[in-house]
Formats: sequence, C-alpha cells, structure tokens
Amino acid sequence: MAGLKRSFYDRDTVVVARELLGKCLVHGDRVGRIVEVEAYVGAHDKASHSCRGLTARNAPMFGPPGHAYVYLIYGMYWCMNVVTEREGHASAVLIRAVEPLAGITGRTQGPGLLCRAMGIDRRLNGRDLLSRDFHITDDRPMDFRIMKRPRIGVDYAGTWARRHLRFYIAGNPFVSRP
Repeated sequence: MAGLKRSFYDRDTVVVARELLGKCLVHGDRVGRIVEVEAYVGAHDKASHSCRGLTARNAPMFGPPGHAYVYLIYGMYWCMNVVTEREGHASAVLIRAVEPLAGITGRTQGPGLLCRAMGIDRRLNGRDLLSRDFHITDDRPMDFRIMKRPRIGVDYAGTWARRHLRFYIAGNPFVSRP
C-alpha cells in the first residue's frame, strides 16, 4: 500500500482530520482503518499540548507535517498524533480509534488501546509517516457519514473544550464513544 504524500498533511488541521477518516494506518503488518480523530489546531488551542510553548515532550508537534507525535498519558498509555500544517505551527490530529483490518489483536477503541494493539510507542515519536513500515494510506476507499462532537477529556480547556473538533464515522462499532 502506498502512503499519503507530505502535501496531504501540510493543510488546515480540521480538513486533514476529517479526511483521515476512512484511511488506513499501517505499522508493519498491522493495518487499521481510521474511524475517529480529534483536531488540535495550534498553540492558541487551549486543549493542545502546544499551548504552553515548545517543550521536549511536544517538540514533534512543532516539526514538519506528516510526522508522528507519540506521547505517554497517565504513565501507561501511548497516544499517536499526526502533525499537520507548516513547520512551527504546532498542530496535530489525534488518532482516537481504528477498525482492525489486518494483524491487529486487542481492542482499538481509544487512543491508548489502539497504540497498544498496533505496537505504537515512544520509538515512533517524531517518525516520518512517509516511511515504508509506518504510514497512512488511502487504498481502501469507502462511503460514510462524518459526525462531529466536542473532544474528549479536555474540560480544563474552557471554551476550547466545547468546540466540535472530534470527528468520527457514524455507526462504526470501533468508535470509542458515539
């Protein structure tokens, strides 16, 4: 399967988030259809890791588009984001859930569970998503309806918590929360 080109990621974060739905995340022999995402639109977004500026943890968010930003939450779950827009803008799309298609065992409804099931961890932080063994592809097109809701777990972000920046495929049983 051929991966997406860098120009796909170098666009408005919300557009990229919506267009990631239905595409396939590939890590080695593991393949999952992306069914749920959240957009984090830059340093002005109070729910984004980049809102406090550049740190060692969030440095990949400030990097070029089309790279992975992988971080640990609660000391036990890895989460994967796709860096979007121009270098220095610090925006990304969190992959929240995938539908298993090949080589995946375990649950994939939620960012931590999908990373565990797909073998995504710290070693892939900053990794180029144009890699042969770690990429996103559009080889399995499908028709679906997109739902939008507020992001999950960002109540601390004030008005940013209520913005409809979470997108998912309507009716897909692998969405973490309909």
